[in-house]
Amino acid sequence: MPQVSRVDNSTLKDQEPTRNNFLNALPAEIQQRVIPHMELVEMPLGAVLYEAGEVMRHVYFPTDCIVSLLYVMENGSQAEISVVGNDGFVGMSLMMGGESTTSRGIVQSAGYAYRIIGSRMKTEFNRHSDLLDLTLRYAQALITQMAQTAVCNRHHSIEQQLCRWLLLSLDRLEGNHLVMTQELIANMLGVRREGVTEAAGRLHVKGVIDYSRGHIEVTDRAKLESICCECYSVVKSETDRLLPYCPHKK
Repeated sequence: MPQVSRVDNSTLKDQEPTRNNFLNALPAEIQQRVIPHMELVEMPLGAVLYEAGEVMRHVYFPTDCIVSLLYVMENGSQAEISVVGNDGFVGMSLMMGGESTTSRGIVQSAGYAYRIIGSRMKTEFNRHSDLLDLTLRYAQALITQMAQTAVCNRHHSIEQQLCRWLLLSLDRLEGNHLVMTQELIANMLGVRREGVTEAAGRLHVKGVIDYSRGHIEVTDRAKLESICCECYSVVKSETDRLLPYCPHKK
């Protein structure tokens, strides 16, 4: 299983901490207190950041990767409950004092992130009202995403779920390209691979996406949004309201 590994910050000049929009939105005073204590880590596809019930040690701030938070059933089946990218961070339970959670954190789209020891981040969280306020607003946006994902998985078609998943993922990356196999997407959505294959095929025929050997490119975002159910717009509207620092994609 791939592992998160530390890399030399100086070798990757384009991976500045402020590529994470949450860190970039913090006042300079807080940035100066927390960023020196962060280390850049490589986040390979499939790396598990934590398992359900494990005590978290780090808080992760993705710059160009995506982390899926998954709920894993006793029989091994799983489904994604939310995605985290450059809009925020992984480790909310640690920040809130819970130390662990019932979900698994796994890298969905490879890239890089900055991480910091949880105890250090909690100290700053309790010290600065601006950091507290931003964290609570991000928590509300994350809860909205989780709730809407549950509704979507219950009431909407696999094609609509795939559209929502693609849009939420792309909003947390730069560009319109994802590296993701249909099998992994099926695991994220908690559906059969054949269903994802059929849904992706229909989107390709409609001129919405190109798909080849695990590479997905959205070629018509406007049409993708029109095909998608209401769930994406609900999450996006609430995220835009709570986190105005996030760039708006069109």
